[in-house]
Amino acid sequence: MDPALQEGDQPTRQRVARSILVNGPSTAAALAERLDLTAAAVRRHLDHLLEEGAVEARDPRPAGHRGRGRPAKVFALTERGRDGFEAQYDDLAAEALRFLTETVGPEAVKAFAERRAAFIETKFPQVAAAHPQKSPAEVLAVVFSDEGYAASVRELPVVGEQLCQQHCPVSHVAHEFPQLCEAETEAISRVLGTHVQRLATIAHGDGVCTTCIPTTPEKKEQVTT
Repeated sequence: MDPALQEGDQPTRQRVARSILVNGPSTAAALAERLDLTAAAVRRHLDHLLEEGAVEARDPRPAGHRGRGRPAKVFALTERGRDGFEAQYDDLAAEALRFLTETVGPEAVKAFAERRAAFIETKFPQVAAAHPQKSPAEVLAVVFSDEGYAASVRELPVVGEQLCQQHCPVSHVAHEFPQLCEAETEAISRVLGTHVQRLATIAHGDGVCTTCIPTTPEKKEQVTT
């Protein structure tokens, strides 16, 4: 293909990759509808992303397939694909935290992680007041998305809700310093006033950061009545 044409395709290819980042693993048909592109155009961009190692094709979950025929493949970002969206200066940030650990001690890193996670408790009341129709988990999704986490909420039968972060701007650093993840989880528990559980994190190699938020007694009562 003409290199100039490939270069012109790059912005659209980035849109395809970003749509997968924000919305999670997606079929070609879902991407085409979401981005207002033809299915053929999406497949062409996916072929390039597959070639680059930025995405991988996966079989969909059995529960997600209905009807006859083979279920459509879903496309998910690989670690290499996520690298294109990661914040700059990861190495510098990790080096700075190592320096803190060596010169001051691990408590300094914990204090830094808690300060960084303060945005959760600072912004939660403001967003909740601005969006009274949203559940606490949905408010958290807005708070995290505003900070670059591409968060969404998934309802879980009986158990409650699941906060899903498709992207983590500090995942590379958090891999070495899990205090960043721990501080976020503790802040979520505090703003919700209930225990929450991190089920998976991008920092530890999972595709999505997921936090289980149990149904409150009040919500359980609403569901059963």
